[in-house]
Amino acid sequence: MKNYIVAYDVFNVKRLAKVRKIVYGYALGGQKSALEVPLSKKEIKKLHKELKPFLKEDDRFNVIRVKGKPTLLGKAKHLAFEESGVIIL
Repeated sequence: MKNYIVAYDVFNVKRLAKVRKIVYGYALGGQKSALEVPLSKKEIKKLHKELKPFLKEDDRFNVIRVKGKPTLLGKAKHLAFEESGVIIL
């Protein structure tokens, strides 16, 4: 499992709410429509399949792999995860 930034821009308010609910189910944390998400290749495919009905031509959805450890600023704390769940430090 690797960390990804999942970012989306959905133009319809109703579809946006559905996309947000699905993505937040996978996320460790983030800011509105850009979230840190630990995913395996299988989970990326599953996430795409779940979101596909709600994404239209003008919408944007990106999954960007994060290499290395993130740079933390301010009061941010690193969120670690393992296969069995999320560990919040």
